[in-house]
Amino acid sequence: MVHVSTDLDDPRFTAFGLFAEAFTGLTNRFAAQFEEHRLSTVEFEVLMRLARSPGRRLRMTDLAGQTSLSTSGVTRVVDRMDRDGLVRREACPSDRRSSFAVITDAGVNRLDEVLPGHLELLQQWFIGQLTPGQLDGMLDSLRKIRDAVNPCATAGTGEDRPAAAA
Repeated sequence: MVHVSTDLDDPRFTAFGLFAEAFTGLTNRFAAQFEEHRLSTVEFEVLMRLARSPGRRLRMTDLAGQTSLSTSGVTRVVDRMDRDGLVRREACPSDRRSSFAVITDAGVNRLDEVLPGHLELLQQWFIGQLTPGQLDGMLDSLRKIRDAVNPCATAGTGEDRPAAAA
């Protein structure tokens, strides 16, 4: 017989389990809507990050820090999106080793197609489930956790726009 010495009812397991289940459920609901617009979840994430960044661009390394992708993963996704005309690369004038990912007009147009339905889903399944006070508290908590586990997440967003990275 195997004995587990840890309390499996520890509320820390419950907290993270609920977070993971909620995130997975939301992601699955959003993915189907993105596919209707010929976008993957990660492509949507890249377009949103670029559209909400100063100059509608981010260094590739900053984009990796703000998304669920590694540096090499960002390179592959941006290359694919570049071929599809949704983003383009620009050389960084101050550092020859760096480049920027920039959202194109076609990328902005694709977002314009996707966002009304996405906002409806966000309202129905996420924002609409919370009171304004609950939402404010959750946003504060998520930023605190994000900043601890991913301090690079706001890189390239500009000092005056900390909420844009959320």
